[in-house]
Amino acid sequence: MKSNWRWQLLSPVLALLLVLADQSDGLFDRVEYRMQDALLRLQASWHPAPNDVVLIDIDQKSLEDLNAIAGSFPWPRSVQAELIEGLEAQHVQAIVFDLFFNEADTFRADSDALFRDTVARHDNVYLPTLLLNDGHGAPLPRLARLAPNMHLLGTNPKAFAPLMLPLVTSPQSWRGGLANFTPDSDGIGRHYLLYAQHAGWTLPSLPQRLAADYHWPQPAGERILINWFAHGLPRASFSDVYLDMDKRVHRRPANEFTGKIVVIGATAPGLSDFRPTPISSTTQAPMMLATAISNLKHQDWLTPVPLRPWLGAVLVVLLAWGFWRGLSIWKISLGLLTVSVIVAGVSVLALHQEHWLIQGLSGLAMAWTLMVAQAGLAYAMERADRVRTEALFSRFLDPNVVRALVAGGDAELAMRPSSRTITVLFSDIRGFTHLSEQRTPESVLDLLNRYFRRQTAIIFKNRGTLDKFIGDAIMAFWNAPMDDPEHAAHAVQAALSMVEVLQAFCKDLGEAGDDFDIGIGIHTGPAVVGFLGADERIDYTAIGDTVNLASRIEGQTRGRARVLVSDSTREACSSSFDFVDHGWVQVKGRDAQVHLFEPRYKEG
Repeated sequence: MKSNWRWQLLSPVLALLLVLADQSDGLFDRVEYRMQDALLRLQASWHPAPNDVVLIDIDQKSLEDLNAIAGSFPWPRSVQAELIEGLEAQHVQAIVFDLFFNEADTFRADSDALFRDTVARHDNVYLPTLLLNDGHGAPLPRLARLAPNMHLLGTNPKAFAPLMLPLVTSPQSWRGGLANFTPDSDGIGRHYLLYAQHAGWTLPSLPQRLAADYHWPQPAGERILINWFAHGLPRASFSDVYLDMDKRVHRRPANEFTGKIVVIGATAPGLSDFRPTPISSTTQAPMMLATAISNLKHQDWLTPVPLRPWLGAVLVVLLAWGFWRGLSIWKISLGLLTVSVIVAGVSVLALHQEHWLIQGLSGLAMAWTLMVAQAGLAYAMERADRVRTEALFSRFLDPNVVRALVAGGDAELAMRPSSRTITVLFSDIRGFTHLSEQRTPESVLDLLNRYFRRQTAIIFKNRGTLDKFIGDAIMAFWNAPMDDPEHAAHAVQAALSMVEVLQAFCKDLGEAGDDFDIGIGIHTGPAVVGFLGADERIDYTAIGDTVNLASRIEGQTRGRARVLVSDSTREACSSSFDFVDHGWVQVKGRDAQVHLFEPRYKEG
């Protein structure tokens, strides 16, 4: 694509606007998230789920199975107490509830008491708390009083927090932490909270409390980027486990939970919170919690590698530089495609091998946006230039030739002035003054337009360039702007065809055509061709002695022949036509005589 300073200048402007828009308004935030999610889903597809973290699921089946035993949900808390005892008998590593126990069951106080005593007997039972956003209607405990049991860190003794606490149990049993859902700005949950900061205090999350108690290595920062499992962690129906432990039916393998972390949560419709995550728009909250715990236990969480906004900024700057230098869009596109493939490949490899999630891939989208915008603008501008060029050249060239000239990319070169050998044709109407005296001005103009249309068609047909109309005269030339090795022969052929068209035209005029005749002079020689004029009016023309001599030769046709050519023209096309020698003639403005010839079609 030909370079054009206008669209070259647009490139750095567009690049700057893209970078500023992304920095100020997060223009590519959604794209960035979608690209990250695609990588996370890919990672989940090859991330095998371990079997040492298990979800015991209060699903629809459990509600139906236990309805006759425990009634409608929520069940008496003695049911959860019995499950705890059954799991502890198998020596589980930990029991983690994703159920809130913040309100006492006033009608079944004995059941609550059994649950409270059971939790108190076992130091590996973890209960969730919730940090509320507004705190309306929630208790506001003083954080300093909760610190010993909940492992809170802080120095402000007067600070309060709107917390939903497991009030059914005793404060000494408040092992656990926050189970808050903390989505990204687009509402998708990709991380799990490790700590929350409130009123100068650090509040641990439920997964972090387990990591601290069991001395698992922990990442730096307040949250982890979850390494998902495509099909989730192993799970068992609550009713199957409960009834098996109660010895009512045998549904589960013996000691299947030994040494494992068991997460207990509700996933039945209407009971569970469904959270949008990269792997599903309806990920169940207990499964998200269990996945975070598994990540911490196995130290296989993902580590973000933030390359945003630098990757996008570097790419758009390089693109802008390439456009500014006038590099081909196709070369720049190929380079950007290569970079995109490399970055995508490195991103996948880093995620799979090192658990690094490269952030900033939206920079590729930013670069491609600039590429498409630049290509579109360049095409639009080139299209506009092409239309203007075609309109300009179509004034004096055959439209088919103009299209070939523009399509071949030669229009820009043709618009530059150049010195070359051309063949110039001058045609003038004889007796036009007498003819115009017998007609109205309107009919004279109509007559000339009809005549010029026919003769112009002949010039175009023979690859000529129409220079101008000078009153009742026509000037045309060959071998510019497009090269024409046979320019002399084409000019002579056009002249002979113009005579034939004249005869047909005079016949159409009837008696008025008896005095209508033309003279044509042709000369071949050097000239300067190019555009001449001002912005308001410009013509593609030829200047030089060759033009003047062609005009003088036309003046010698009266009384000799309709068409006369110079010796240089005859030599250039002697094999194509026969010529009648009209001798040497002295023409005005020249010291040397000119040898003139009358061209004719070859006999036979």
